[in-house]
Amino acid sequence: MFTEERLNEILNILNIQGKIKVKDLSQKFKVTEDCIRKDLKQLEHAGKLKRTYGGAIQIRQSSQLHDISEREKVDISTKTEIAKKALDLIEDRETIFLDISTINILIAKAIVNTAKRVTVVTNMLEIANILSASNNNITVVLAAGVLNKSLNGFIGSATNDFIKKYKFDKSFIGSCGIDAFDRSITTFEIEDGITKATIIQSSKKTFLVMENKKFFADGNYKFAMIDDINSIITDEKPNEQIIDILENNEIELI
Repeated sequence: MFTEERLNEILNILNIQGKIKVKDLSQKFKVTEDCIRKDLKQLEHAGKLKRTYGGAIQIRQSSQLHDISEREKVDISTKTEIAKKALDLIEDRETIFLDISTINILIAKAIVNTAKRVTVVTNMLEIANILSASNNNITVVLAAGVLNKSLNGFIGSATNDFIKKYKFDKSFIGSCGIDAFDRSITTFEIEDGITKATIIQSSKKTFLVMENKKFFADGNYKFAMIDDINSIITDEKPNEQIIDILENNEIELI
């Protein structure tokens, strides 16, 4: 096997497993451990991975902070698939929370096209507007407070105080990223993170709604740990190592 072929195969293994060990790669490719270390060093210099003691891990990306209006235009088909999965989990006469999230906008649009009789509490203006124009089966409650214009929603102490008065059957929470290895779930805005944490605390069951790529990305503020949630609704499953971590923490993948 040529060096270039081995490097590509190493990256394929890393994408599947989440991390790799020098010893295992040495045995697999029947080359010395020093040879594998040189391979990993070359891949690290190319920005493909991060070396660790005895192996390497995937490089986590820093999510970029954009206004909601910009984020609505990205990954529409993937987010629509996630929204459909979420809709199937919403039962008649439930009280649910849809927080500030472009996927939750699509969930709201999906609810409107059903006969589900639900109460939807939200802190996002666009979601409230979508649902308010719907049939009489849907009761809309706006958790108001201080408007964050870039998020098009309400966050902060007044919003949090309102949310604390509820006990939601289910909440659907957006995120900038989840790091299964340090068990953290992140966003950008501190106040947004505190509001998300308040929603989780007021929910009987919490679903994180996010694209698969966010298993490998991070925001700046940790608003929850993975054992604070019940399930993750995503478009496709992550690598085996992340799946194992989630299963060990009794997190359902949908």
